[in-house]
Amino acid sequence: MVSVVRKGREAPKVAGMRPIRIWVPDTRQPGFVEECRRQSLLTAQADKADSDLGSFMDDALADLDHK
Repeated sequence: MVSVVRKGREAPKVAGMRPIRIWVPDTRQPGFVEECRRQSLLTAQADKADSDLGSFMDDALADLDHK
């Protein structure tokens, strides 16, 4: 008898995929929200200071639309 778990893993394998293990930040850690906020503010400040960013993003979007 084939287990449900094994059966569920076979379809992706047949499709050419393989499982991997990755480590991600623990969102439950103290300070996680504050660090996200800090990094977001830094990114927003950098974006605001970059006068060419808007046209770059528009060009990138237009390029995607043409493919």
